[in-house]
Amino acid sequence: MSVVGFDLGNESCIVAVARQRGIDVVLNDESKRETPAIVCFGEKQRFIGTAGAASSLMNPKNSVSQIKRLVGRKFSDPELQRDLQSLPYLVTEGPDGFPLIHARYLGEQRAFTPTQVLAMVLSNLKGIAENNLNAAVVDCCIGIPVYFTDLQRRAVVDAATIAGLHPLRLFHETTATALAYGIYKTDLPENDQLNVAFVDVGHASMQVCIAGFKKGQLKILSHAYDRSLGGRDFDDALFKHFAAKFRDEYKIDVYQNARACLRLRAACEKLKKMLSANPEGPLNIECLMDEKDVKGYIKRDEFEQISLPILERVKAPLEKALLDAGLTVENIHSVEVVGSGSRVPAIIRILTEFFSKEPRRTMNASECVARGCALQCAILSPTFKVREFQVHENFPFPIALSWKGAAPDAQNDAPDQHQNTVVFPKGNQIPSIKALTFFRSSTFSVDVMYTDVADQQIPAKISTYTIGPFQSTKGERAKLKVKVRLNLHGIVSVESAAMLEEEEVEIPVSATKEPPKEDTKMDADDTSTGETDANMQDSKPPADGSGVGSENGATDSADKPVQMETDAKAEVSKKKVKKTNVSVSEIVYGGMAATDLQKAVEKEFEMALQDRVMEETKDKKNAVEAYVYDMRNKLHDKYQDFVQEAEKEAFATKLQEVEDWLYEDGEDETKGVYIAKLDELKKQGDPIEERYKEYTERGPTIEQLAYCFNSYREAALSKDPKFDHIEIAEKQKVINECSEAEAWLREKKQQQDALPKFAAPVFLSADIKRKAEALDRFCRPIMTKPKPAPAKPQTPPPPAAAETQANEPPVVDEQMGEQATDTPAPAAPTEPMETDKPDGGNPSA
Repeated sequence: MSVVGFDLGNESCIVAVARQRGIDVVLNDESKRETPAIVCFGEKQRFIGTAGAASSLMNPKNSVSQIKRLVGRKFSDPELQRDLQSLPYLVTEGPDGFPLIHARYLGEQRAFTPTQVLAMVLSNLKGIAENNLNAAVVDCCIGIPVYFTDLQRRAVVDAATIAGLHPLRLFHETTATALAYGIYKTDLPENDQLNVAFVDVGHASMQVCIAGFKKGQLKILSHAYDRSLGGRDFDDALFKHFAAKFRDEYKIDVYQNARACLRLRAACEKLKKMLSANPEGPLNIECLMDEKDVKGYIKRDEFEQISLPILERVKAPLEKALLDAGLTVENIHSVEVVGSGSRVPAIIRILTEFFSKEPRRTMNASECVARGCALQCAILSPTFKVREFQVHENFPFPIALSWKGAAPDAQNDAPDQHQNTVVFPKGNQIPSIKALTFFRSSTFSVDVMYTDVADQQIPAKISTYTIGPFQSTKGERAKLKVKVRLNLHGIVSVESAAMLEEEEVEIPVSATKEPPKEDTKMDADDTSTGETDANMQDSKPPADGSGVGSENGATDSADKPVQMETDAKAEVSKKKVKKTNVSVSEIVYGGMAATDLQKAVEKEFEMALQDRVMEETKDKKNAVEAYVYDMRNKLHDKYQDFVQEAEKEAFATKLQEVEDWLYEDGEDETKGVYIAKLDELKKQGDPIEERYKEYTERGPTIEQLAYCFNSYREAALSKDPKFDHIEIAEKQKVINECSEAEAWLREKKQQQDALPKFAAPVFLSADIKRKAEALDRFCRPIMTKPKPAPAKPQTPPPPAAAETQANEPPVVDEQMGEQATDTPAPAAPTEPMETDKPDGGNPSA
């Protein structure tokens, strides 16, 4: 099972994997730890990650970046409209009101959803992890911003599914940072809570989290954020400053040229990093636009002045985080700063003034989220044993259920009204389950919605669930238990619905004894439907009667869980609750349908296959080109003695023709054509290479064979006593075999020496090796024959035995070497027992 964490950033992504020795950040194909979150669409294939970043400057209108800002958002979202102003690619509104990204791919204009493009980025990250682990990657943990809505979270899960991933959890980035910080701390207090503020200033957003640490646990106390305050806003401030400056000085408008915009933004980002470490910095771009070189210069004070509107927004999330946590600045033990945008000195100064303490940088600002996600994946995975550490996460939005019903004091013919109740308040623990009781006579609908959308600028309604059909056997309103789940991803859904009916069970009168306790317990369990769990208790209706007690919303005593009569006196009949599952159908507003998801999976597979075919085609083309250059150099160098002049000229001409073809007609061919062209060249080149190879290998193999027959012949002719036991005839066979091998080698060598180097060899080095092996197989058994073992001396019989032998032949046990007594003995066994052998079975004992 793979244990992988993905930090899905707005500008770049990081992959971390869990190993036995800890968490490692893996390198991509260019040996970099960060991979750009860019997808560049080409005429024949996609370029993703580092390849996409390299192609983006040359193909800006087909290079999709900052996809995290588009996913799960309506096209009319004001924040999205502001983001689109700085993006070079075309985004339009789709028929469902969500954005569509347009790019030219495979020679035609195509439209992609943000979820599809996000899946391409995840697929690239998956490939990086698989190349590093040399194993398939499926299970993972993906970092997301805490402000992601239900729809955005669903979109990330859908994108992961399209990419072939199974996320075990969507993990809040600030929580991942807190986990990476706390799990390695060995000095956490047992009782007193240690409060730490984590400030994450990323590329496009700022998130603040206050976490409480105790030994072996982490509890998130509050979340706060600004969705549009990040490092790119400082880049944009510099961009606007220099765009106006160059319009006045050089009379060029970079807004009219997408490539010039990209180059100026990249230069402003470098300048921002320079100003983080230096009080001033220059900006120089050659041939920015209209063949004009531009120069600029700015001081840090001036940069902070033009960034003042951004810096003024930094305090608001800090204040909100403290307020929601119910803490003061004095209660904060330390402040940890992470994120690529946190290196701006002005932000550090604001944090220092607000918290009255210097912020710390004990973690890698860019990698802490990926490491925290990998740790969370390891905790959820059975593959690794992780130090006991509990993570108590909370949900940043209040979620309510809404349904249609009459007012409590209305008459029977009064119109129905929408009512709602908060099921998951802000700060509710993740995951969580709530159970609600409804009394209905027919199919009804329940809406899941946000209670406060003023801050979110999003539609209030998340999804609608239709519960039913169902039919009560008694003909009255049915009691339905509805379970609402807030899962590990932070996605809310109606998990199940069950109809509860009381029915009487007849018990024979003769059975007068008390019912068994286990039966009573079972019935009670059936009644409670898991409500004993703190997370699954019935939502109690509020005092104003807007709860879920009855069909019209009035608080009813029947809303209470049915208490079973388990008294032993109920001997004739007793009540039992029957549970019947009721179907629940889901509509997610803006969500991807199952059929569309399957189509997206198939389309991603087709595009990945096209990319793989194009990569293999490029490899084969490069192989042809490399062969042409390599052989042409060798023909005039080390191969020139092994090829005739006419053959060399013909081959050189052929190589030149193939080179010209590669850059003209063969520039865009299929993989099979390049394979055929390479095979065609090798038909001429392989014999030359073979002659050179035989020439270089022949000398060592001849020496090996000569050493072999000389060694065996010398041993056969030797007077050394260690060979005296070998018969003369056997030695003569060895000598004859060696002489025969020597004669064969002399003959072949003379024939080969008479030929020029460019002629086909008379014998190959492989033939010489086979001859040496055959000689060794014949001679070795003879010359390594072991000496015969010396004969053992006969042991003389004992004197007593000799006298007895003179008088009467005694019965002797051969195995024991002792004379038998006059008592008739049983027949001696063929195999003596070990206990019959005195002194270890030595006959002379």
